[in-house]
Amino acid sequence: MRALSRSLVAFGVIAVAAAIVLPTLSAPLRKQTRIRAEPRLQSLRPLAKPASQALLLPETQFGAPLPGLTPEQTTAFMTGLNAFVALENGASGLGPIFNNRSCVSCHGQPAVGGGSGIRVTRFGQTSNGVFNDLETLGGSLLQQNAIDPLAREIVPAQATTVALRQSTPVFGLGLIEAIPDETILANAEEQQSLGLNGVPSLVTDVVSGNTRVGRFGWKAQLATVLAFSGDAYLNEMGITNRLFPQENAPNGNAALLAQFDRVRDPEDRVDPLSGKGVIDVAADFMRYLGPPPVVQFTPSALQGRTLFEQTGCAGCHKPQMMTGPNSVQALSFKEVNLYSDLLLHDMGGLGDGIVQGTAGAREMKTAPLWGLRASAPYLHDGRALSVDQAIQAHDGEALASRNRYRALNATQRQQLLDFLNSI
Repeated sequence: MRALSRSLVAFGVIAVAAAIVLPTLSAPLRKQTRIRAEPRLQSLRPLAKPASQALLLPETQFGAPLPGLTPEQTTAFMTGLNAFVALENGASGLGPIFNNRSCVSCHGQPAVGGGSGIRVTRFGQTSNGVFNDLETLGGSLLQQNAIDPLAREIVPAQATTVALRQSTPVFGLGLIEAIPDETILANAEEQQSLGLNGVPSLVTDVVSGNTRVGRFGWKAQLATVLAFSGDAYLNEMGITNRLFPQENAPNGNAALLAQFDRVRDPEDRVDPLSGKGVIDVAADFMRYLGPPPVVQFTPSALQGRTLFEQTGCAGCHKPQMMTGPNSVQALSFKEVNLYSDLLLHDMGGLGDGIVQGTAGAREMKTAPLWGLRASAPYLHDGRALSVDQAIQAHDGEALASRNRYRALNATQRQQLLDFLNSI
């Protein structure tokens, strides 16, 4: 009975969201969305709130939209929410290899748009300090599921480096996207006086073709929300799109790809009337999704904020940046309290060994700390079950700050943890 009730809740998510947003879509995209919203009850987590509830969430709760959206932007947020919780299937282009069937499957805790403990596998071959992503064998990302068992991938025997990565929350992504590149570049210059060596990830944005500062992904390998969306649809769900039109072959096997890839590429088609595909619609949801709410600081947390500065944590986990001018008023000249410099840092033994984008094997992007209280487990691979364990595992450029944390007495440590659990 409990399993049935959970399934009914999950079905309600799709049904309510679809009923609200489908009338706003043109006919071609309505048809596409109906296919994507086909209920596969056993696979959808009952974590997503119906669209009507999400819209009414106050800013003090996770999953609320940005304050100050226009009616048109609110509609885009609602429509994007429907795409975010919809289940993909063979008709919509799922697979032939994939990691999950919906965005919310990995981004649903504590609300739609959050993270999860679900982890994906990266692999490659490291020899004499040189990393090979084994692309011809399906690397560096392992797709753990397939539409047919014959197409299922494995970590090849040639792989000598295997790393796990967990899904990160997408709260406030539009605010992060709206931070000017120049602000992030300035962070790198400022850090030199602190003895830190954060470097920007300069990538070619697949949307514009321009060189931009990457800010999304564990290695800051993507620069825009739309690129993040298109990358996820291809690599996590196997749905090709105009930004990422080439299907992933199971362990690089072109014959298996030809056998099981049954939908013409690109599988995400652009609606001629709206000019949007599903990657655009999902990007709208992430762009207009509000940041994690902040709880009121207790006296202990206020003391912890001072210790956060004194231990040097704020050197990389920069408390605040500002967005620049933006055509979306809700994103224009806003404070972004993300607690990250969005730079790559040498994390020593905490690095995952994977070379990706411009990031080396030991380099990782400074993870934003906002909403930390709701994002356990911690670190890129989820190895830390508590914030204390995560801090204790810091290495490389963060080693000095870790040692200062260890030198704190028990009361001071608790104060710092109380602060981190309030932002």
